[in-house]
Amino acid sequence: MIRSIVKASRPISWVNTAFPFAAAYLMVTHQVDALFIVGTLFFLIPYNLLMYGINDVFDYESDLANPRKGGIEGDVIRDRERARRVHRGILIACAVTVIPPLVWLLFQGSGAAAVTLLLVVFGVIAYSAPRLRFKERPFLDSLTSALHFAGPLIYALVLTGAPLTGAGVWPIWAAFVAWGMASHAFGAVQDVRADREGGIGSIATVMGARVTVWFALAMYVLAAALLLFLPWPGILAAVLPLIYAASVARFLGVTDETCEDANRGWKTFLWLNQPVGFLVTLLLIAVYNGWM
Repeated sequence: MIRSIVKASRPISWVNTAFPFAAAYLMVTHQVDALFIVGTLFFLIPYNLLMYGINDVFDYESDLANPRKGGIEGDVIRDRERARRVHRGILIACAVTVIPPLVWLLFQGSGAAAVTLLLVVFGVIAYSAPRLRFKERPFLDSLTSALHFAGPLIYALVLTGAPLTGAGVWPIWAAFVAWGMASHAFGAVQDVRADREGGIGSIATVMGARVTVWFALAMYVLAAALLLFLPWPGILAAVLPLIYAASVARFLGVTDETCEDANRGWKTFLWLNQPVGFLVTLLLIAVYNGWM
């Protein structure tokens, strides 16, 4: 049960949500305190368990029919009886791990920070939960997915009182949202046929595989362009989204019939996050210490 719950939280993606919060909080406050520690831990594991765990629970039937699902891209339990037990355990684990730190965080900072956090968590739930199912609402699916990752960063900025419209702030979160939308859209390409057969809507099922790849490429380029508005040396970050753009460009000729080929690009995306994240860290360290 424990192993299944951990798998459901997608350990490979933990850093993708904890890092934005921790980096933004540290860059603004220049201190490591209880709020930094609790917030980072919250976005490291409980937040990911909530995001991916409820997705596994409520997407179980469609995941069974999708040959791509399994391993780091989502654990699929073929035994339905065992699946029911694990899903019940996931939902209990979500409540136990998410509610206590969430309640504590809501009483920290301003009312605006509390509202921001609630909206971020609501987006995570609404993406997969029955009736809401933002993941099946084309275009809203990509925006919501982007905010899953940009949300912790935006919350940290509001929590610390950083102005979201500041010259060195707005290009970062705006570019992060564009990057997130591009990543979600490209990730949806590989499932175009499976989603259509399962009656599931997405940005890719509406636009088609080829147009969606072009959309993802454009959004990566937009992310790079937005980062050009940062002062030196932050402007150096503008190169990073172009690395993803170059990877996606390999699949500009994909069609609905060959959409599964984009899975190779998605796997590249998963490991590409590690070296790119390393470069972002080096840049932040340089800025933090005033080396550039």
